[in-house]
Amino acid sequence: MNVGFIGTGSMGSILIESLIRSGALQPEQIIAANRTIGKVLRLAETCPGLRIARSNIEVVLEAELLFICVKPLEYKKVLDEIRKVTLPDQIIVSITSPIQIQHLEEQLNCKIAKVIPSITNYMLSGATLCMYGERMEETDKQKLELLLGAISETIRISEKHTRVTSDISSCGPAFFALLVQKFVEAAVVETGIPYEEATRLASHMLLGTGKLLTEGQFTPDALQKRVAVPGGITAEGLQLMEHELDGMFNRLIRITHAKYHEDLEKVGVMFLRTID
Repeated sequence: MNVGFIGTGSMGSILIESLIRSGALQPEQIIAANRTIGKVLRLAETCPGLRIARSNIEVVLEAELLFICVKPLEYKKVLDEIRKVTLPDQIIVSITSPIQIQHLEEQLNCKIAKVIPSITNYMLSGATLCMYGERMEETDKQKLELLLGAISETIRISEKHTRVTSDISSCGPAFFALLVQKFVEAAVVETGIPYEEATRLASHMLLGTGKLLTEGQFTPDALQKRVAVPGGITAEGLQLMEHELDGMFNRLIRITHAKYHEDLEKVGVMFLRTID
């Protein structure tokens, strides 16, 4: 199977490198284009055999499965370029959350899917959120999920839950990395422990906690109760955190949703102009 990528920025390159490292694809099976050709050339240096396309049209003509990995407001230009050369049997996958499946189905004659990957996929871990258009057959869905399953846990979701599920699986690593950073910095300031040592300890703690929650059959609540002895040190810390974090994640989700709806409006206007 030939797989194409339009856009080799942060997430596009992560997907390419991860699919190759997992063995799901050989570099020769991938053809990629980017508006800045230098980015593709550098990627090809780290992934020998990767085919470099000089245009988006070239990618479409060579690929059975195509990932579009560009920013929301760059979609109009890309679709204007490729719509005349797409084929009904091709699968085009958007990884951009504000771009709606309906928009793509109105613009293109092929099969449409939307997936939300995560930086955790770089370690062949984490989740990939999967949504499908009406033209996608079950065999098409399974083909895509088999590919992405090599680098993640594939989870089918409703498109109406795109934002909140993305907050958890895609934005979450950055959010919890900040919590780890603040935890480490406080430990350094309060006790003088070397920063590198505290970071290593916190990182392994987070890895182990993830395994307890995914493989150890612990729920977040059960894990807290297992660690915290009533009246003990952990219990004191949890009580403080409950107070200080009260409402913070609610505000966080409201902020991400507000930005998402702002992007949706911009995208809606963009596609309206395309139709006009």
